[in-house]
Amino acid sequence: MFIASVALYFLTQSMHLPGSWITAGTIGELLVLVPFLAFPLVGALVASIRPYNPIGWICLVAGLLWMLMILSESYSEYGLARPGSVPFPVTVYALLYAWLWVPAVGLMGIYLILLFPDGRLPSKRWRPLVWFSGALIVLESAAIFLTPGPLDLEQVQNPFGLEGHPWVNAVALVALPLLALCMVASAFSLVLRYRHSGGEVRQQIKWIAFAGSFMGLLYFGTMSVGSALWLLSGPETPADLGSRSWWGVLLENVMVLSFAGVPVAIGFAVLRYRLYDIDFIINRALVYGSLTAMLALVYFGGVMGLQTIFRGLTGQESTLAVVASTLAIAALFGPLRRRVQAFVDRRFYRRKYDAAKTL
Repeated sequence: MFIASVALYFLTQSMHLPGSWITAGTIGELLVLVPFLAFPLVGALVASIRPYNPIGWICLVAGLLWMLMILSESYSEYGLARPGSVPFPVTVYALLYAWLWVPAVGLMGIYLILLFPDGRLPSKRWRPLVWFSGALIVLESAAIFLTPGPLDLEQVQNPFGLEGHPWVNAVALVALPLLALCMVASAFSLVLRYRHSGGEVRQQIKWIAFAGSFMGLLYFGTMSVGSALWLLSGPETPADLGSRSWWGVLLENVMVLSFAGVPVAIGFAVLRYRLYDIDFIINRALVYGSLTAMLALVYFGGVMGLQTIFRGLTGQESTLAVVASTLAIAALFGPLRRRVQAFVDRRFYRRKYDAAKTL
């Protein structure tokens, strides 16, 4: 399905559909497909080695759903770009793509977290959440499948929508935030499991927490920088970074690829491969992640501030703003890194920090 989706993608390169999360265009957009391929690959590896642990099978099913979504959209876009080339492009889109994201997200955001890392619930008290989440997933999927109105595909009407029944859309709108609350409850169960466990289980939970935090910070950072530049440039400019510069494309691609970190972290944790190196990785990620954010803030703030000053003095922009900001972050790198490293060690690794200071 992945290979077929890539082939159909290349066949519809010249096509761009508004509102679509996979659009034909640059080769870099193919990276959107790669993170979701990690789910079936890691799921197959974990399920083959730990067949009695449902974590691997959940990853496999989630990967199958993502691949079905990607293939159905590529199929539909190809069919609409070349009418008559394939049968029922709109029907396939409505039948598969429009609602399959609900069980895929539910499996990843609820059941994968609830059952991680040993495949068992933290306690029997979490069983109502399991059944309630399953009912919500079925309800939300059915409501989206039957909601009347246009699809995100050239504004084509949903062939399965129940016309004259607006309550269907209301059901979808009500069930969606409840599904999000179930995800929050699942994350809370992981926090409780971490607090009441020790040794290897804690190290396993650190892997998925690290991957999820890294993905969330990248997403938040990318959206924040894009929104800030959009506000500074004006509403007539594109809001996404990928439409503005090469570094914006690079940052967005890295952010999308970070989605693959979640199944990869699950594979590392469940298979217990080099499990205890995670503390060192988290330490360095905290240090260099914070350092990068600070230096980026200094650089962009310096460039925009100095350019404002130059425009006020000379009436035009100057390359000296870029040069001065670059020299500033070069001078700040060493001392700032040492201070951030000391802060992280003191705040998050107090015992090791005290021992090092004593020695």
